[in-house]
Amino acid sequence: MLSLIVVLPFLSALFLGGLYLSRPQLQNSFIYTAVGIASPAISAILSFVVLLRMFADGNTVYETLFQWIDIGSFQIAVAFMADRLSVVMISFITLIGTLIHIYAAGYMRGDPCYGKFFSYFNLFMGSMLLLVLADNPVMMFVGWELVGLSSYLLIGFYHQDHANITAANKAFILNRVGDFGFIIAIALLFVSLEGSGFTFDAIAANISTLSTEQLTLIGLLLFVGAMGKSAQIPLYVWLPDAMAGPTPVSALIHAATMVTAGVYMVARYSFLYVEIPDVGLFIAYIGAASALFAALMATFESDIKKILAYSTMSQLGYMFIAVGLGAYSSGIFHVFTHAFFKALLFMGAGAVIIALHHEQNIFKMGALKKALPVVYVSMFIATLAISGIPPFAGFFSKDAILMAAFSSEHYDIWAVGLFTAFLTAFYMFRLLFSVFFAEGSKERTLQELPGSMTRPMLFLALGSATVGFLGLNEAFGGHSWFQHFLSLPDVVHEVSHSQEYMLAALSVAVALMGMGLSYRMFAHNPQAAKSDQWLKTLIIKKFYVDELYDVMLVKPLLLLSRLIATVIDPKIVDALIMGLSKSYLLMGRGFARLQTGRVGDYALQILIGVSLMSTYILFKLGMM
Repeated sequence: MLSLIVVLPFLSALFLGGLYLSRPQLQNSFIYTAVGIASPAISAILSFVVLLRMFADGNTVYETLFQWIDIGSFQIAVAFMADRLSVVMISFITLIGTLIHIYAAGYMRGDPCYGKFFSYFNLFMGSMLLLVLADNPVMMFVGWELVGLSSYLLIGFYHQDHANITAANKAFILNRVGDFGFIIAIALLFVSLEGSGFTFDAIAANISTLSTEQLTLIGLLLFVGAMGKSAQIPLYVWLPDAMAGPTPVSALIHAATMVTAGVYMVARYSFLYVEIPDVGLFIAYIGAASALFAALMATFESDIKKILAYSTMSQLGYMFIAVGLGAYSSGIFHVFTHAFFKALLFMGAGAVIIALHHEQNIFKMGALKKALPVVYVSMFIATLAISGIPPFAGFFSKDAILMAAFSSEHYDIWAVGLFTAFLTAFYMFRLLFSVFFAEGSKERTLQELPGSMTRPMLFLALGSATVGFLGLNEAFGGHSWFQHFLSLPDVVHEVSHSQEYMLAALSVAVALMGMGLSYRMFAHNPQAAKSDQWLKTLIIKKFYVDELYDVMLVKPLLLLSRLIATVIDPKIVDALIMGLSKSYLLMGRGFARLQTGRVGDYALQILIGVSLMSTYILFKLGMM
């Protein structure tokens, strides 16, 4: 069953890709839609079957397809493992992935590359499922790299536009930087545990045999990989540019696949990170900085998709705060709730973009509340959820993270998280008010939205309003069921119910303040909002991090490459090689002169040779 969950999306990707190449006349055929949606839907059904089995007996499920590598003690099988963590992940990945596929069928309708899109889309799904269900680090890395490849193909899907190819290359290259750290960590882990088995279970059983220095280095290098995949400082700059792909791609990347891989990886290696709390604290600080950094950039952004991209980076920062402080279950809980409202936000953004004939500037929208009621209600619910307004899903998961930071006495991280919550409510309601409430053009005509785009949004709106109750804690009458089900090695710090009430009330209060300020500034005339131009430019330019990379890395590498191309290669390397080749050529010509084909020349050569030999012999005998 586990192999089917993973293999079905891959098979459908292969089938659709082959059909697209061999039968181009079938563009926009129903077969692409049927196969494209059916494979993740079947995987979703099978995932829930595995989840129900987990409820029944609680046992981890294993499946081995075949032995892949068998070299001495290095034995790697193509095998899958569904424990409580991975079964939760695959359940919402396949469910939300299926809804995004249905949405994509309407969004991409009429596109000349419709079949190719669904082939790439299902490759993306299969890659993420492989990453999550892998039972060893090598198979996880295969899925990790395939996720990167899939994102490259989808971000650059409209390859006719050079900017899209640039964005795809940027995402691919920055992720290679992170993956370099990841693969070194895997190699060090294998060398350190040689002979102990290389599955996650075996590694967890033997991790205590490693020294603190080894664990620290491995933990840091693994997190370098997470920085790339989950767009954390300093490897975050690819994320806003990744909006070049179709909006369903953005929904899938930000809700259920690529960017959540880093958080999942840290949680999967929780048995390692509990041994190195200092590294965990470093992860938490990077998460806090990324959350604040991205929220500030979203506050000044005007592109609707880039605002949501920065919000993803910010929410991922919260997740890394949690896993860094040892609250692994709370981090995964926020991954779970975030998947619902972030998929919904991107779907809503895509619906607005299609309705307005591909307009993406929020200040050129406005007055869409009555024209797009389903989209408005859905995005309103999702905005309440991401802003942490109870009883919507984001409140419970974000509150659990802030509680973990406060109870662990890292008050600086808690304060950053609280201020970021204020900014989140501000920029998200800035988006909502600008798009749906502010004055809009009276002369525009809206494009009609197909039902396949709006119906999945209603389902996700219901999830965004309700799934948070799965993690309701005792202070609010629940039992933290989600966290208890995961059974991860959480570091728990006890707090009183009164403290929980106070912190939750403070979190809601700052969110309401952000909402109120946003209403005052953007609900009627968004253009009235003013700011210092230098500050606006600084933030819109992403604090000039791209320019910093350009000066520190790109330009020196280009200068080095030009030096190699114009001086070292032609004047040194080529000169050396050509000099050697010319010497061999001269030697060849010299030897060729000895082979004239004339008998007299050969006789002369023999006479000279005999004379030289005779002279040598006479000299040795002392007769000369």
